[in-house]
Amino acid sequence: MAKHIVLVHGAWQGSWSFDLIKPLLEQTGWTVHALDLPDNGWNTKIQFPANQTSYCEFVVEAIQQIGEPVVLLGHSGGGLTISAVAERIPDLIKSLVYLVGMMLPSEMSFLDFKKLCEQYFPDEDFAGISPYLTFTEEGYSIVSHEGAKKIFLQDCEAVLAEHLIDKLRPQPETGRDLKPTLTFERFGTVPRIYVEAVYDQSLSINMQRLMQQLQPKNLQVITMRTGHVPQAVQPKLLVEKLNQRFTETIYA
Repeated sequence: MAKHIVLVHGAWQGSWSFDLIKPLLEQTGWTVHALDLPDNGWNTKIQFPANQTSYCEFVVEAIQQIGEPVVLLGHSGGGLTISAVAERIPDLIKSLVYLVGMMLPSEMSFLDFKKLCEQYFPDEDFAGISPYLTFTEEGYSIVSHEGAKKIFLQDCEAVLAEHLIDKLRPQPETGRDLKPTLTFERFGTVPRIYVEAVYDQSLSINMQRLMQQLQPKNLQVITMRTGHVPQAVQPKLLVEKLNQRFTETIYA
């Protein structure tokens, strides 16, 4: 039986955000499925709106076509999508991996979570990427070059950072307003790994660790000393840490 891993990107991104770890995963025996979510600027074949239902359905169908249980990884906002998918098809998910991902409780949006963070950490600024967004009349948000470099890629090598910034695309706000309904009987049974990034400027380490405290069951943690995109800054180390954890758990 092949080892399948499905990769789900976050807002403004695409499957390209995993380009540096995809070959490393393949070299270590994984069959990699890096997806482009509907209406993200890169997926031109699937004409679905960007929302919780279509994101979930798109990933569910991709996994069902694989026909075997998979590891499902979501980066950043992709964490909300993989949670919804695990609620739908828990028997087809060997493990969820939140790569600096939004691992939120049932029916909690990211805006709800930010308000909770402000209560827990009143002296911290949780603005993140928000001050660097502009909005179109059609309801798309656009990340400024300055914001992407400062908030997402502050520790990324300069040439690579420019390359990644050039690939960012406008994101429908409906694709960020996600709050899946999760149950202990389905989502709660799936093992989870949280990859935390200590120097993240988008989801601060306090935010990441509060998410971990809110959903402690079936959870293991990997620590990366990077910003928001460990897959670009330390791709080899990230894959090594993931493979070590998989060997110790699901493929033991």
